[in-house]
Amino acid sequence: MRLVAETGSTNADLKALAASGWPEGQWLRAERQMAGRGRLGRDWTSPKGNLQASTLIRLHPTDPAVSGLGLMLGVAVHAALAGLMPSAAFQLKWPNDVMLGAAKLSGMLLEREGDCVVMGVGVNVREAPRLPDRETIALADLEGGQGWTADDVLNALVPAFDHWLATWREGGTAAIVGAWLQRAHPIGTRLSVSTATHLPQQGRFLGLDADGALILGLDDGTSHVIHSGDVGVLP
Repeated sequence: MRLVAETGSTNADLKALAASGWPEGQWLRAERQMAGRGRLGRDWTSPKGNLQASTLIRLHPTDPAVSGLGLMLGVAVHAALAGLMPSAAFQLKWPNDVMLGAAKLSGMLLEREGDCVVMGVGVNVREAPRLPDRETIALADLEGGQGWTADDVLNALVPAFDHWLATWREGGTAAIVGAWLQRAHPIGTRLSVSTATHLPQQGRFLGLDADGALILGLDDGTSHVIHSGDVGVLP
């Protein structure tokens, strides 16, 4: 692991370093990130004390379809956090946000760079940023969570990531979907989904298809397969 005091974005740094031989599985962590990004181009506030880190994998000709990597990363982060705080009811929201109830604890961003996939992870360890459109929470807000540090979280994440990456390589997305569903909100949970091509839709969570896409059951009895979009959990 390489630690830097401050950077714009650990994902942007690794995208620049990918061509120079940054090794697969090596993590870059920044104590403070000034230009972090989340999914759909959102800013991601990254104060000191929280985890902001990125790694990359180098795709092999024999690797499965990359569509399962987002789910894989979510499972790895959830497994790491659940290992640190087994009594906390963390859940995954598609594709890979880690939630506690309606509050977001962790988010991830995957970006393709040549034959590499750069994966960024942000975890609210010490402080939950205030966002205008969603509730957030930090580990420090939880009973028993005040003592954990960003290093502790990354030290738990590294072996979890290695395990689930190997699982994905051996079994493809099918080997990840079941593990993801075990960690997600229950089937039937009401969701709101916004995509780039459709108006926001509301429906029930019906699971994932074989490629890891979200299946949304609409109120008219039909279902819609979501490959990309912004998902919110409804009360």
